[in-house]
Amino acid sequence: MSFNIAIDGPAGAGKSTIARKLATDLSYIYVDTGAMYRAMAYYFIQSGIEAGDEQAVASACENVDVTIRYEGGEQQVLLNGENVSAFIRREEVGRMASETSVYPVVRTKLVQLQRQLAAKENVIMDGRDIGTVVLPDADVKIYLTASSAVRARRRFDELCEKGTECSLEEIEKDIIDRDYRDMHRDVSPLKQADDAVLLDSSDLDIDGVVSEMKKIIQGAAK
Repeated sequence: MSFNIAIDGPAGAGKSTIARKLATDLSYIYVDTGAMYRAMAYYFIQSGIEAGDEQAVASACENVDVTIRYEGGEQQVLLNGENVSAFIRREEVGRMASETSVYPVVRTKLVQLQRQLAAKENVIMDGRDIGTVVLPDADVKIYLTASSAVRARRRFDELCEKGTECSLEEIEKDIIDRDYRDMHRDVSPLKQADDAVLLDSSDLDIDGVVSEMKKIIQGAAK
C-alpha cells in the first residue's frame, strides 16, 4: 500500500522547497508536477505540434506516458520510457508547457498519470489543488500558508540575492493579486481541503516547517 502526502497552499508559501526536503528525509518520491507538464510539452515539440492546435494536442495526449523516478537521489523524468530530464528545462519547452497547460485535456491526462504514480509509490505532491482534486484520498493533507507580507519578504530576499532590483511593495501586491486569481478561478480553485491540516509558516524557518509536517505525518500514520 502506498502512502500519499498532499501539500497545498498559495504562491510563495515554500511548498516545493519543503516537499522536496520532506521527500528526501522520508525516502518518498517528490512528484514535480511542473516537470511532468514540461515532459508533455517536450513531446508536443518533438511531434511538430503547434501550441495553438488544441485538436492536435488532444490527440497527442493519448500517446503520452510520463512518470518520475529517482536514481542516486536525482529526479529522472521519463517520457514514454525515455529519460528526458536533460531536455525539459529549455526555454522553448517551458513556453510550450505554459501555452498548452491551459487545455483541459492536458490537465486531465497529467492528473491521471499523477494518480497512477501515487497508487504505486509513496509520494509527496504539492500544488494548488492536490488535496481537493488530484489526490482527494491522500493519507495526509497539509495546507501550507504564510502571510502575504512574509511571502513577499522571502521573494524579495531571494531576488536581491540574485542581484535583481525589485520593490517589496510591488511583490506583495503581485502575491495578493495572484492569491485572488488562484482562489477564484473556475477550474480547481485554490482552497484548503476540509480534512487538511492548516500550517502557517510565517514564524518558521524551513527546518521548523519540516519538523511540524513530520509530526502531522507521524500522527496520521499511527
